[in-house]
Parts: sequence; structure tokens; C-alpha cells
Amino acid sequence: MKRDLISLTDLSSDEILQLLDVALDLKSKKGQLHDALKGKSVGLIFQKPSNRTRVSFEVGIHQLGGNCVYLGPKEINLGKRETPSDVANTLSRYLDAIVARTFLNSDVIDLANHATIPIINGLSDLYHPCQALADLLSVKENFQDLKGMTLTYVGDGNNVCHSLMLGCAKVGMHMHIASPKGYAPKEKVLSQAKEFAQSSGATIKLFTSPREAIHNTHVVYTDVWVSMGQEEESQERIDLFKEFQINNDLTALADKDYIFMHCLPAHRGQEVTAEVIDGPHSIIFDQAENRMHIQKAILMFLLGSH
Repeated sequence: MKRDLISLTDLSSDEILQLLDVALDLKSKKGQLHDALKGKSVGLIFQKPSNRTRVSFEVGIHQLGGNCVYLGPKEINLGKRETPSDVANTLSRYLDAIVARTFLNSDVIDLANHATIPIINGLSDLYHPCQALADLLSVKENFQDLKGMTLTYVGDGNNVCHSLMLGCAKVGMHMHIASPKGYAPKEKVLSQAKEFAQSSGATIKLFTSPREAIHNTHVVYTDVWVSMGQEEESQERIDLFKEFQINNDLTALADKDYIFMHCLPAHRGQEVTAEVIDGPHSIIFDQAENRMHIQKAILMFLLGSH
């Protein structure tokens, strides 16, 4: 029976930890080609522009011996030129898996419901599971143990925040989220994460003060204040979030050995200062590289090649 990765709810805690171990092993053999996807083709259906997601998947698929087919907005125009169900049924005849980067999470679900091959959520409005798994991998590299660590996310309770909540809850990491009123994560996802947290011993706490949230934290994480599709709200968001900037005054409250993370692209001078993002605690480019390694592990897992 085929497996999909729409959200981290699709993976057990043990499966997440297994993926991290496989990714670390693959990273240790960086540059060595692997034949796990030999003879297999993976399609990338992208409605949004992409730097890290596209390149990390394309290069990773190549390193595993597979073939990658990129389908941008003009090729498919998902939901307008062609329905997700027709796309899923057709591409299932050609491909072995699909990575979908969409505006709406419902489109990823439609693809998964009609495809006979695995569907991987490469980003939607609700979740970004590949990013969160890469983030957990990055924390594991720096601290070895995930259980009992604290990650503080400062900013908009968006798709990245949602997947981080689910991931931290599954592996026993505590998570603090500091957002302006009205910009907290969605209640539905928060409830799911809290259920998982009860089983793992993790805690999830919401704050409206970044200074309270960041106290003694091991990981400081932020994301852009204005995501794709929110450009009309740009000035309103910048004004509202200005007290949530990650800077040296704020990070002074974190653990002395904290790491700074950002899923990129970043806007220096808005959500984070250059002193922090380009400083000694920042691991943003290790984090970006880890997208490729964890995605290779995901593909091997879903295609039965691990």
C-alpha cells in the first residue's frame, strides 16, 4: 500500500527518527552516487517559485540514480487547466512519485487521493514537512539528542511553524511559539501537536512576548513576516511584527550555546538582524543543505528503497 507525506502526522515518531538516521548516513557519504532510485522517475509539480526545494530535490534524485521531471505552473496550471484528479491519474502512469509545491494544501490532498504513487508535500499553505524534518536533522547534528531540547519559534504561525510543532511534538522536543495576537498557529494543528506531545513528554507553549518565549532556549527559529501570496499585507505585517525581530538583545536571553535557524529566504533587517543570521550561532546553510539529505531519505522510504 502506497504511503504519502502530506503532513508529519503521516509518520510515526520511530519513522521520523529512522529518517534522520538514514539522512545522516547519506550525508556522511556526500557526493557518492547511490542506485536506490535507479530506473525510477520523480515529478516535481510546482505552482510557486523555488530555490532550495527544487534544487535539493533535483540533485538528490540524481544522486540516488533517479530521473527528475520538473513541471512548473505553465505546464500544468493545477486546478485551472487540469484538475488535480486528472493530473494524479495521468502522472501515476508515468512516474514513481510526485513532489507537489502548491498554494493550497487541499490540492496536495486531492493529488494523494487520486494518485497510485506516493505524493510528497514540498510546501503548501498549511504544512512544510520536508523543511521541518531537515530542521530536526540540523538540531540532531548539533545537539545529538532531540528529546528535552527547547526550540523557540518567533514570528507568524505559518506552514513552517505548523510542521515544526508536529515534528517537535513527535520526537519529544519542547516548543515555544511567540507571535502577535491573531497570528498564532491554527488551533486544529496546535491540538494535533499537543496530542502527540502528551505521548512524547514534550510541551508546546504559546507566547505574545518573544522575550518570555526565548528564555534559555536551545534553538532560536524565525521565518519571513510576509510569505508568497501575502504581499498586499506587507506594510501591515512589518509594522505589527517589528517587536518580534531576532536581534542580539533578544538572543542574549537564550542558552549560551544556542543555534539560530531560518528556513530562507531571509530579509535582513526585518525578521532578523545581519549580526544574528550571519553570526557564529547561525546554521542556516547547514540547515539548507540538510533539505537534500532528508529528502533523499524520504524518497527511499516511500519508494521502498531504504
